[in-house]
Amino acid sequence: MALLSLVTAVATIAADPAARPANRLAREKSPYLLQHAHNPVDWYPWGDEAFAKAARENKPILLSIGYATCHWCHVMERESFMDETIADFLNRHFVNIKLDREERPDLDRIYMSALQAMGLGGGWPLNVFMTPERKPFFGGTYFPPRPKGGQAGFLDVIERIHGAWTEKESELRSNADLLTSELSRVLTTATLPPDATLPGSTPLQQAAAAALAEYDATNGGFAKAPKFPQPAVVSAVLRHGVDQKDQPLVAAAVHTLHAMAAGGLYDQLGDGFARYAVDESWLVPHFEKMLYDNAQLACLYLEAAVAAPAADRPRMAEVARGIFRYVLRDMTSPDGAFFSAEDAQSEGHEGKFYTWTKADFERLLSPEEAAFAIRHFGVTESGNFEDHSHPEPLKNQNVLSLPHWRTPLAEADAARLATIKSKLLEARSQRVRPLRDDKVLASWNGLMLSACARGAMVLRDEALLTAATRNATFLRSTLWNPATRSLTHRWRDGGRDSAQVFNSYAYVLQGVLDLYQASLDAQWLTWALELAESAVKTFYDHEHGGFFQNGPDDATVLLRLKEDYDDAEPSGNSVVVGALLQLSAITDQPRWRDIGEKTLKFFAPKLAENPGALPLMAQFAANASSEPFRIVIAGDPMAPETLRLRQAAWSVHAPNKVVLGTAAPAEEFARSLPARDGKATAYVCSGKFCHLPTHDPDTVAAHLSAPPPTGSLPPAAAQ
Repeated sequence: MALLSLVTAVATIAADPAARPANRLAREKSPYLLQHAHNPVDWYPWGDEAFAKAARENKPILLSIGYATCHWCHVMERESFMDETIADFLNRHFVNIKLDREERPDLDRIYMSALQAMGLGGGWPLNVFMTPERKPFFGGTYFPPRPKGGQAGFLDVIERIHGAWTEKESELRSNADLLTSELSRVLTTATLPPDATLPGSTPLQQAAAAALAEYDATNGGFAKAPKFPQPAVVSAVLRHGVDQKDQPLVAAAVHTLHAMAAGGLYDQLGDGFARYAVDESWLVPHFEKMLYDNAQLACLYLEAAVAAPAADRPRMAEVARGIFRYVLRDMTSPDGAFFSAEDAQSEGHEGKFYTWTKADFERLLSPEEAAFAIRHFGVTESGNFEDHSHPEPLKNQNVLSLPHWRTPLAEADAARLATIKSKLLEARSQRVRPLRDDKVLASWNGLMLSACARGAMVLRDEALLTAATRNATFLRSTLWNPATRSLTHRWRDGGRDSAQVFNSYAYVLQGVLDLYQASLDAQWLTWALELAESAVKTFYDHEHGGFFQNGPDDATVLLRLKEDYDDAEPSGNSVVVGALLQLSAITDQPRWRDIGEKTLKFFAPKLAENPGALPLMAQFAANASSEPFRIVIAGDPMAPETLRLRQAAWSVHAPNKVVLGTAAPAEEFARSLPARDGKATAYVCSGKFCHLPTHDPDTVAAHLSAPPPTGSLPPAAAQ
């Protein structure tokens, strides 16, 4: 009987990994760490307990970094970290740490930089071997459990690392010291040049030109496969093209936006964008959906909805609306917080939730509907997608796209399509949905807060203003500590972490500023000032300029870096420059502009050397070289006529502008401007000059469409 019970227990564990005894990760909040809570690997979370054990036992550390919706993280977890032989070896010879890169992007950046410096590539899962002092000496991304296709097996790798540590520990430590020293030299020792000047608009011009040189005129986009949306790059190309009336730049940006939205990168039924496409034509996505992508892409399509040629604007607005539909429907908590991501796979298959066979269409739709939908979505008998990471891939699967997007739909066909999509969505809702990572990150919520606030004005959608207000209220009440003036990075399941991450401050600051400019509710400007004060106090380098990724108090961080790359997520330094320039213009406090400009001067060498690495900062450098438009709107912020003036201010491509009300803590001049004749009144100013005050939204838009005034009435006369 005892033997039978043992066999039954083993069979149960094999069928259900959750039946295993839990390791330390079971006490964590991160969905990614919880996914590994029943591994036989003796995992530790990042922290002093793991480091003390490594030092006490003189063992190397395996730091394995990933995130909950990472497809290859799932594969490696299933293949290697559930493997008893591998787990036993790791437990005997290493201290093993699991880290959610989304909870600690600062740490991820350090060790990703180390891996790349060693010439070992980059990506997730990121597996780094390091000394007990957290200094890296080797690593890699995904490893199969045993050798496969010429790639080393993970068991072989850890056996060799253990052997090297046993026989050549001093050599490994020396190499780790040299690598850490070099990383410190390259990533942390930059100083403010003694002759530093503001970069001006040259980096934006150069970034746009560099992108255009990589433009794929056939498929859109500014890189080869795999293709990422690159919203900061597309925005820079569009912005510079519109500003300079450069039609090739505008055409490249708009074509890219159309092509991305027509491909499988965009969920043609349920809306929202996947993380990237594996091919050049945007057809086959890596199916995970990330909040930060959709937030930035919503802002980009909103920008195009006012900046693109008139014929293209309706489609740009339509895509933005679709993103908001997706986020508010599937990625928003009851209290207004935005969740982080959705997985690429369900039931063990990547893309299973999203793909279709031709037979599916013929079964679910009438013959006439099926014929129309098969052509409209590019469905074929053989399909266009197969999940090669699964040992038993599904056959004949189709990723839906819009191959005929250049041909407008007739009104009758549009109505037919709506019925078809409704039927397909209903059928899809019966499938097993991919995992949703429901942790709430302040940084990514800040990005989506910006998108909702801007969308409320550009799309004239009050529901988006409500969503933005609810989100900001959640962030302030749940993640902001008013006593310490500190912002927590992560909240989930009733608990928040203690990490201080600069990007959270930068992104939320910009989001709150956008909400203030969309609502003219002075409470949000008050909070923006508090956020800016805390960001400067905690992260700013007063000597050289620029902001560090983390505060000075976390002793577990190997290096304090200043993020200098607008990657899939924008650099916090780029975002904060734009926010501080706006905050200075709104409050008339030069201090904020001074900090923003010193940060620009710190990054000026990087902008000169490689402006394409910082396309968002390049835009704000251009803003800093000229006076912004200031649109002061006097009147009751809740009144319909005031709302129409705000909407007019957002309806025009004027990227260097701020919108402000007349309530404290707005600057003194704005507070002195009255609502004339008992009506909401707009004052459009630039520098020391203002247009005549107006009650007319069209006049506001016309003023913003013209070059900034240089000889109009001075402010005193405008009153």
